Amino acid sequence: MQAKTLSLHHIIKEPTIKKEKTPVLFMFHGYGSDENDLFSFATELQEELFIISVRAPYSMQPYGNAWYAIYFDDSQGKFSDDKQAIESRDKIAGFIDEAVNAYDLDKDNVTLLGFSQGTILSYAVALSYPQKVKNVIALSGYINEDILADSYKTNDFSKLNLYCSHGNVDQVIPVDWARKAPILLSELGITSPLNEFPVGHGVAPQNFYQFKEWLSTRI
Repeated sequence: MQAKTLSLHHIIKEPTIKKEKTPVLFMFHGYGSDENDLFSFATELQEELFIISVRAPYSMQPYGNAWYAIYFDDSQGKFSDDKQAIESRDKIAGFIDEAVNAYDLDKDNVTLLGFSQGTILSYAVALSYPQKVKNVIALSGYINEDILADSYKTNDFSKLNLYCSHGNVDQVIPVDWARKAPILLSELGITSPLNEFPVGHGVAPQNFYQFKEWLSTRI
């Protein structure tokens, strides 16, 4: 099957083990990358998954893509374009519904896997629209409360599962930012420890095997 023309550019891997209802895993890459980056994981993940790796909507020069702009300013330092981030949050939320319908997938068995900026968006989508998401694999990112839906704290998170991990020598996103996630999540009634690994801004092999095993019991 070829990837269909939907609102966000993407590539797909069909499951090699067919189930009556097909679980889906969406991949969201980091700043300056593209849909091919995390797709390298696809052949190693569970064979019953329909995998959709999505390209962020904002193209960068000379190459790469972003979910939102990051600015570098002498007075403010590095800061994010939260307006663009919220637009991307809602584009992803709409794309999930679109893709589930287009590929006939199980809307109750949706997993988001993000890295870095893709994790920040995965958190934002899952916490703003938990009815759309069952599992989140949050790699090397953090929760930006400024891009969550206004009333997100009143949402029902009872069916949402999160796996969070970070490199404890990450020089791009400080691990201290990631360590705030379990605290915020616990306030929402979600238990999710932060799994730390002795790496920088990347995914260690043991990190991959740990989240793969975590996912096995939740799809």
